[in-house]
Amino acid sequence: MITEILNKDGFICDMDGVIYHGNKILDGVFDFVNWMIDNNKKFVFLTNSPEKTPHELSMKLERMGLKVPAKHFYTSAMATAEFLHSQNPGCTAYVIGEAALTKALYDRNIYMNDVNPDYVVVGETRTYSFEKIEKAIELVRAGAKLIGANPDVTGPTERGVMPATGALIAPIEIATGKKAYFVGKPNPVMLRHGMKKLDCHSAEIAFIGDRMDTDIIAGIESNVDTVLVLSGVTAKEDIDKFPYRPKYVVGGVGDLIK
Repeated sequence: MITEILNKDGFICDMDGVIYHGNKILDGVFDFVNWMIDNNKKFVFLTNSPEKTPHELSMKLERMGLKVPAKHFYTSAMATAEFLHSQNPGCTAYVIGEAALTKALYDRNIYMNDVNPDYVVVGETRTYSFEKIEKAIELVRAGAKLIGANPDVTGPTERGVMPATGALIAPIEIATGKKAYFVGKPNPVMLRHGMKKLDCHSAEIAFIGDRMDTDIIAGIESNVDTVLVLSGVTAKEDIDKFPYRPKYVVGGVGDLIK
């Protein structure tokens, strides 16, 4: 069965819980990445976090001893920018988020506007404030559409579990009565962007993730073969709690090439 996966042309991999946890590369990852390179496989690392640019993610892995060029990363910030560009080219946005999210929007010719923007865009940030919430509520009530880079309510950090985009955007949703549209996983839009980046069709790739509720469901809804690794959030006994299943289950990515 594993042979079928290894014969794929490309791989889309989640990052936290699959490639690393905190500041530690997980067991088997060096061997798996080297195997992909040696066998001329196309691959992209996909992350729901909009906080870092591909170059910053590349440097993060390099600090942990793994060299992967920036071209192999795709973030929810980039997916959000691509989505807005496809929906409304030349639009404007009021952004609550880090510099990487703003840069991704600029790269798709989406510019900042805190007076009458087309969209209010929210991502993880360390500079969340009541003033920004008030502004976002004012703009959404005036007609701006509410967009979230991802729906994650919490995310893992070196200091433990912290609020993520879903939690930060909730006060704006509640105060305005408007529901946000979330671009990141489990929205299959993000996975399809990853496939486009690889220039692969769904049958030609495998998607490797550690979460049933974001990674595996996104793969299933994109008609992609899914591999659940047990090196992150989901434990083996958790699988039966969901009404869908991954195609393959392994301990970690290194098990694929043993």
